[in-house]
Amino acid sequence: MSQSLDLEKIAVSALSGLSKGMRGSQSDLAVSNVAKQGWNILNEDLPFPLPVIKLSALEKNRAYMRAFLKQTGAWIAPHGKTSMAPQLFQMQLDDGAWAITVATAHQMAVCREFGVSRIFMANQLVGKQNVDYVINALKDDPNLDFYCLIDSEAGARLLANAVKQHGLSRPLNVLIEMGMEGYRTGFRSVSNALELARTIKLELPELSLRGVEGYEGVFSDCCVKGKEDKAQELFAKMRALAKRADDEKLFADGPIILTAGGSDFYDFAARDLAIDMETLNIQIVIRSGCYLTHDDLFYERAQQRLKERSPEFANIDPGLTPAIEVWGCVQSKPEERLAFASLGKRDISFDFELPTPTGHMKSGKPDSHCSLSEEYSVLRLNDQHCYVQLPADNDIEVGDLMSFGVAHVCTTFDKWQYLMLVDDDYNVVGAIRTYF
Repeated sequence: MSQSLDLEKIAVSALSGLSKGMRGSQSDLAVSNVAKQGWNILNEDLPFPLPVIKLSALEKNRAYMRAFLKQTGAWIAPHGKTSMAPQLFQMQLDDGAWAITVATAHQMAVCREFGVSRIFMANQLVGKQNVDYVINALKDDPNLDFYCLIDSEAGARLLANAVKQHGLSRPLNVLIEMGMEGYRTGFRSVSNALELARTIKLELPELSLRGVEGYEGVFSDCCVKGKEDKAQELFAKMRALAKRADDEKLFADGPIILTAGGSDFYDFAARDLAIDMETLNIQIVIRSGCYLTHDDLFYERAQQRLKERSPEFANIDPGLTPAIEVWGCVQSKPEERLAFASLGKRDISFDFELPTPTGHMKSGKPDSHCSLSEEYSVLRLNDQHCYVQLPADNDIEVGDLMSFGVAHVCTTFDKWQYLMLVDDDYNVVGAIRTYF
C-alpha cells in the first residue's frame, strides 16, 4: 500500500514575482492554482529561461521502472537528491518504492517534513549536529525506519556512542559499505569489512547490521568496459562479504539488504547481486534517482548501453524518455552560425557535459515549433548566456525560442525552486516544488 505524503503545504505555498521563472509582476499564487491560469509555454505566458517537466514522459518512465522491478524482483529506493521534490517522491512511493534515499541530514529533514517513513542514507552519518538530528528523529518517531552506512570501526563506534548518549531505545540500522582502491568511500577488502561486522555483533549492540552497500557510479575515469568490469568486481566483493557474514550469523534478523545501482548500472546491480545467493535471505535494492526524468545525453547513452549488454530489458515498453527541457530566448545572433540563448550556468546542468539544443520556435508562432538536428550544439555557457553553434542554413532569429535537453538532471533541478509541469502541448498543468 502506497504511503501518502503531506503535500498540502506545497499546494498552499505561493509563487510570486520573486520566484525565478515567474513574471516580475506576479502576485502571490498558490501552487494548487497554477494549473488554472491557462498558461502555455509556447505562447510565452511565462518568462524565460524556464524549465519544464513533461508529464507524459514522467508517466512513461514510471511505467518502465515498474516493469523493470517486476521483471527482476528487485526493489528501489530512488535517490531523493536528484530532484528534492516531494511531489515526485510521492509518484515513486505510489509505484512501490521501498524507501527514499538521501545523502545528508538536510535531505532527510526534507523527507521527514513531508512524511517519508523509511529513509536510506547512502552515506556515512558524521558530524555532531547531523548525528544528533538523526538519533533525536528516531527517538521522536518510533515509526521512522532509518538506515545509514559505515566503513570503519571509528565510524561505527562514533554512532554507537551517540546512540548510548541519547538514550535511543532501539539500535541504529547500518550497512557496511564496500568500495574500490583509489575511489570513493567503502572498505577496500572483504576481510577488513568482516572484522567490523564481527565487532558490531560482539561489542556494539547499539548498532544493527542490516546488509551490504556499494556504489558503482564513481568509476568515471574508466572507459565503458572498464566501468563495467569495476562495477562487477565491486558487486562480487559485496556478495562475498554478505556470504561470509551470514555464515557467521553477523546480520540482524530479517532480509539481508544488498543495495547498489545508480542510474548507470542498475541492471548489473539487480542481476549480479543475486548470483549464487540462493541460500541467503536477501533483498536487492537499487537506488536510481534519474530514471524518473531521465536526460537527453549522459543517461540516455547509458540506457542504450544497458539495452545492449542486458537485452532482456531492451523490450520493456515504454522505454525511458527525457522529461526535462529548459527554454530560453535567442537574445543575440552576432554571427550567421553563432547565436546566444538567454540561459546559462545558473539555469541548466553543465557538470557532466553541456546541454543540447532540442527545439526551436518562431516567437508568436506556436505552430512553428520543431525539433532540432544534431547540427545544432552548445559551445559553452556563461552564467546567463548559452553559446549555440548553428548550421549554415539556419533560420534562427533574435526573439525566437529554443529548448535544451540536459545531462545529469540533478544539477538542473537544484537551480530552480519551481519547475513547470506541462502536457504534450506545453500547457502548464502544475508546478513541482524543490527543497535544496
